[in-house]
Order: sequence, then structure tokens, then C-alpha cells
Amino acid sequence: MKALSTFFYQFSNWKTLVLLLVLYIAFPAYFLKNAEIRMNTLSGKTLGPIDLTIGFTPSRTLQMVEEYGEAARAFYATIEMTTDVVYPIVYSCLFAVILSLLYYRKSYAPFAYVNLFPFVSLVFDYLENITIITMLKSYPEQSMTVASFCEIFKMLKWFSFVVTVLLIIYGFLKSLKMPKDLKA
Repeated sequence: MKALSTFFYQFSNWKTLVLLLVLYIAFPAYFLKNAEIRMNTLSGKTLGPIDLTIGFTPSRTLQMVEEYGEAARAFYATIEMTTDVVYPIVYSCLFAVILSLLYYRKSYAPFAYVNLFPFVSLVFDYLENITIITMLKSYPEQSMTVASFCEIFKMLKWFSFVVTVLLIIYGFLKSLKMPKDLKA
């Protein structure tokens, strides 16, 4: 864990930040947007991905799996196993770089490993993806247990994402208050 945190502290600079920001923007603006359009076209309905639904609604998740239809389920499973494997890596690295830049001189507890916190979202995102793939691939069999775990992982993913954003805001505000001789 220390090695990964140190890597991000050393690897983080403005060029890396800009590169990751461009990659990050490309996913929702192009890859994920086009995937959602294709899913909706294949299903003949405007359903969108389970990943973006809000709240704890396992029954709604199972209903969505059913409503996708065979072609959209197959396509969605492929997206979950390709694009949605890469995207969490991109956003986790982006947020790790931002946190590394903001907390670089704060190696004391609890901030020593704060730059690794975005990877908590990655873990929950992957667990969510596994449950979504399981539901898509096992249809017409439906499991309320798998759907419930999917919803739990989804909520934990979003909660950890919000915590990451709050850490970024806190770090930014603290950096504004830091004396100029410590910013250099």
C-alpha cells in the first residue's frame, strides 16, 4: 500500500492530471454515452444502465434486466467486461493524482494514504459490475440476493465517490489557507 501511495505522490504532476482528465471526460462524453444509446436502441426502450440508478431498488434492477431484452443484455455484459473495467481505473487514477497533488506535504496520519482512497470506489464498482454481469448472463433466472448485493455495492461506490470529492474539496480549501512558503 505504501509503495502505491508513494508511486502516486511521485507520478503526480500537471501533465499527468491533464492527460487523465482528458481520458476521464472521454468516457462519459463518448464511450459510455454511445454504449447507453446502443443499449436503449437494442432494447427498444430508454432504460439506461443499472450502474447509474439511484437508491436501493433490487426489484427495479431485476425488472431492468428483464426489460433490456436478449440483445441489449448481451451488449451490456460486454460493456461491463470491457469499457467498465477501464473506466474505474481511469477515474481512480485521476482522483489519486488530484489527491496526491493536494496532500503531497501532508504525509502525517490520517493523510498519508489519502491518495489511495479513490480505489475504494474502484473495488465497489468492480463488485457492482460482477453482480450486473451475473444477472445479465443468468437471465431468465433472477436472484433477489444478487440484485440486493448489486444495490449495496452501487450505494457503497457512490458513497465512496462522494467521500473522495469531499477529500478533494477539503484539500483544495486547506491549500488555499497554507502559507506561501509551504506551497513551494
